Amino acid sequence: MQLRYAMTGLVVVLSLAGCQRTAYDYSSSPNAGPAPLTAQPVPSVQGGQLPPVNNAQFPAAPTTTAPMPGAQPGAMAANALDVTKESMVGSWRVNGSCDMFLTLTNLGSGSRGGTRGCVGELTAMGSWEVAGKQVLLKDRSGNQLGSVYKTADNRFQGQTSTGQQISLSR
Repeated sequence: MQLRYAMTGLVVVLSLAGCQRTAYDYSSSPNAGPAPLTAQPVPSVQGGQLPPVNNAQFPAAPTTTAPMPGAQPGAMAANALDVTKESMVGSWRVNGSCDMFLTLTNLGSGSRGGTRGCVGELTAMGSWEVAGKQVLLKDRSGNQLGSVYKTADNRFQGQTSTGQQISLSR
């Protein structure tokens, strides 16, 4: 019986002996902080008058999101399936050769989106939005680049404003 008490006491003493605080050095001054950083050289700053603003270098305001010229929205929209913003979010394969990423982060009147590895007009894609049964693809200024319609689960077909065919799939 006494052996059990002796063993228990020994275990407690050994376990407490291993517990010591090493995260803070109590022997150092309580008000001592880290050493100050040395200043780095800064180049001289120049001042002067800026040139006047040339409004011709800024893009025009976005146009309305009317159907694109040359597209036949009626023919494609008749067979189009219903689409929601939430179902569009994520990564899409464009024409089997590049990627399109769509988020729900607001950007102007639409949501943020972009492409990776694409060529042509889609390289300028910056936002997107759902309008009826079509998904409008827009550039960073809000101008419409193209539109696609849902033709099957995880499959969209459409074209850019210049007539280039677009196929989205997952």
